[in-house]
Amino acid sequence: MDRIRVMQIFCRVVESHSFAGAAKSLSIPRSTVSRSIQDLESFLGASLLQRTTRTLSLTPNGSLYYEHCQRLLSEIGQVEAMLAGSTTTPRGRLRIDMTPSFARLIVIPGLKHFRSRYPDIDLVLTLGDRPVELIQEGVDCVLRAGVPADSALLVARRVGSFSWVTCAAPDYLAQYGVPHSLDELQQHQIVEFHSGNTGRATDWRFTGDSGEHVIPVRGSLAVNDTDAYVACGLEGLGLIRIASYIAAPYLRSGHLVRVLSGYAAASVPLSVIYPKNRHLSSSVRAFVDWISERLSAAARV
Repeated sequence: MDRIRVMQIFCRVVESHSFAGAAKSLSIPRSTVSRSIQDLESFLGASLLQRTTRTLSLTPNGSLYYEHCQRLLSEIGQVEAMLAGSTTTPRGRLRIDMTPSFARLIVIPGLKHFRSRYPDIDLVLTLGDRPVELIQEGVDCVLRAGVPADSALLVARRVGSFSWVTCAAPDYLAQYGVPHSLDELQQHQIVEFHSGNTGRATDWRFTGDSGEHVIPVRGSLAVNDTDAYVACGLEGLGLIRIASYIAAPYLRSGHLVRVLSGYAAASVPLSVIYPKNRHLSSSVRAFVDWISERLSAAARV
């Protein structure tokens, strides 16, 4: 019995709350997971898991064993990463979740370069902005704006940042005029963006000489998809506020015009997030390094 491998399988069962979830995240048959746990319990002479048709929980012995497995596997991973250094060629399947707009504008245009640099990594991109259960869903890491809500269980490696840009189509500004102050926003059409997490309109926050200003966004048009939101701005349906990496190509082409540039806002961090109890694999580290380069090379607004 490969005790290290069986420990890994046992930990993944616990973290996934199911045999099927562990099998999916490890890309192995469910029967292999089941047999490994049976062999482990037989070897230890102790029951580690309490199984019913609907639930899976740890026994007292299982809790003790899981705690020690976590520490041992973490230490092994750290030593391996330290000894391997930069000589290990990143390889294997790497599944990353990110927003569709970030994939379309930043990641996909550079994938030829990524694949030429890391030919042994099989990259799987899943697109969305909903909260992801990394272990249960077999996702290695996610790329998100902001700071993870559950920082006790997750590690966020900052890879860049962006700023918010308020803009509109030239046709819109020709019809309604250019706003020069926040008070003038009351006279303008504003497209609402509804967060996929909260379902509510996202307020606009600005920083000026007198501190932070929160502008409640109320309009006659609302969308909950970033690409649709940008399309509304391009069609001249109102003012929009988008990330600088999204705005950059449209500002360069003149399809959108920046307004209220004198009102700034705190920059928003972009982070690669992965579970705290896993060491940073060589493939995740490769993606972190590459996307950091992509973001630092991207044109700033």
